[in-house]
Amino acid sequence: MGRRALPKLDPEIDFSRHISEVDDLRAPFCPQSLFPQSSDLEIEIGSGKGLFVLNESGKHPERNYIGNEIAHKYCKFAAYRLAKSERNNAVMLRGDGLKFFRELLPDQCAVAVHVYFPDPWWKERHRRRRVIQPGFIADLERVLVPGGVFHFWTDVEQYFEETIEKLAEHSDLSPPIHVEATPAEHDMDYRTHFERRMRKYDHDVFRAQFKKSL
Repeated sequence: MGRRALPKLDPEIDFSRHISEVDDLRAPFCPQSLFPQSSDLEIEIGSGKGLFVLNESGKHPERNYIGNEIAHKYCKFAAYRLAKSERNNAVMLRGDGLKFFRELLPDQCAVAVHVYFPDPWWKERHRRRRVIQPGFIADLERVLVPGGVFHFWTDVEQYFEETIEKLAEHSDLSPPIHVEATPAEHDMDYRTHFERRMRKYDHDVFRAQFKKSL
C-alpha cells in the first residue's frame, strides 16, 4: 500500500489564491475573507491530497471549504487541484491546524468540521500529538455554530473509542451517530484517498458524527 509519487504540476496553472500559510494569518481573522463570497463554512483538518475538499466543493458550490494540511507538498498539490477545477469556494491552509483553531478561528464560524484518519501516534510519549485533545475539543465546540456537526473517521478502533470517550468527557456535543459506508460509484468516490486505500484492502473504517446543540 505504498504511496504513489504526486503528479507534476502544470506551471501554467496559478493556484496562489488557493493556498495560504497559517503562520501568515493574523488575529482577528475572518475566514470568509479567503473567498469571493460569504457562505456557510466547512473546515477539514489533515486534508492530505485534498480529495474531500475537492469533491465536496464541487458538490456544494453554495458552501465554502477550508482544507488544512501540514505537509507542504500535499497542501500544494491539493491547492493546485482546486485551482485546476476552478473551485472558487475552496482553499488550502498549510500549517498547524490546532494553532489555526486555537488562535485564529472566531466563535461560531463553521457549520461542519471534518477530521478523517488522523495519525494515531501509537507511542505513549507521542499521544499529546493527537488531534483529539481537550484543548482542541474546546475550540471545536466554540467554532461550530449551533447545530453544527463534527465528522470523525479512523481505521483504528481503539482511537475511535477513545475519541468518543474524550468528546463525552470534555464537550456537550451530542452522543455519536455511527455512519455506515455507502457504495462507491467510481474509483475516486471516497471522502479521502486514505479511505479509498482502506476500503480497497477491506480494512475496517469507523465513522461517527457529533452535533452541537441548538
